Amino acid sequence: MRLLLAEDDVDLSQRLKRYLAKQGFAVDTYDNGIDVEFYGREVAYDVIILDLGLPQRSGLEVLANWRAAGVKTPVLILTARNTWSQKVEGLQAGADDYLGKPFHQEELLARIQALIRRATQTVAERLEVNGWVLDEETQSISNATQRWDLTGIEYRLLRYFMLHPGVILSKTRLTEHVYEQDADKDSNVIEVYVNRLRQKLGSDAITTRRGQGYVFGELK
Repeated sequence: MRLLLAEDDVDLSQRLKRYLAKQGFAVDTYDNGIDVEFYGREVAYDVIILDLGLPQRSGLEVLANWRAAGVKTPVLILTARNTWSQKVEGLQAGADDYLGKPFHQEELLARIQALIRRATQTVAERLEVNGWVLDEETQSISNATQRWDLTGIEYRLLRYFMLHPGVILSKTRLTEHVYEQDADKDSNVIEVYVNRLRQKLGSDAITTRRGQGYVFGELK
């Protein structure tokens, strides 16, 4: 899953990026409203974490512009402005959730996961498809008889598959949601990681749809 983190406090931004990367997210960071608005509109993020006090263009203005342009990505406002009126203002501008500073990283993670479940219509707190259960804390996959540890990319890729069971996912779409902005995004590498997952889960766990992409689980 890929996140946009819009935060002009460099130390906080880097701490959060390191923490969220350990949780299996690809994280792009930007520190001004102009860049944030552009990339939030042009890139298919799964969740956006948006500080209201951005330089050059405020977070509220950026958010309002996204919603006016039809951007539906879930947005979590992150700000030191913790009064009820500013919470209301942010939610009215189109935010999906609100977290005031200071905060615990674990709460931020829980809110991100809740937004992803809501956006993908996944009710359960754990991901389970076809008897396979994804453990987000240990980044491992298991069924009734076996358990496999996953590398970072394997985990991101499998989590995205399991959040979209039965959906044909193209290499391009998978690449957009698995890699960070500055990564070398070779879509052919996706095939390598799909084959690695098949070695662990079985050759029939992920189906190839020629000319279209891959499907995890039964086709919808």
